[in-house]
Amino acid sequence: MESPLRGVTVIEFCNVAAGPFCGMLLADMGADVIKVENPNGGSMATDHQRFQRKLCFTFNRNKRSVTLNLKSEADLDHA
Repeated sequence: MESPLRGVTVIEFCNVAAGPFCGMLLADMGADVIKVENPNGGSMATDHQRFQRKLCFTFNRNKRSVTLNLKSEADLDHA
């Protein structure tokens, strides 16, 4: 069976549980999800307790990631 979102690209800028969870569901359905990470630290979920870090690893499955500082001209050229 073909993935329903195959060929769809999603850029994820979220960093709290609901956003990454949604991105995970889209990736599970075949979308190419690219997570944009903050260079000064990961998502808020990675900064908390061990349990939340495990959730972060789960929520990021099937995604690609890139670290960009969107306030930097050089990084904006890559975006």
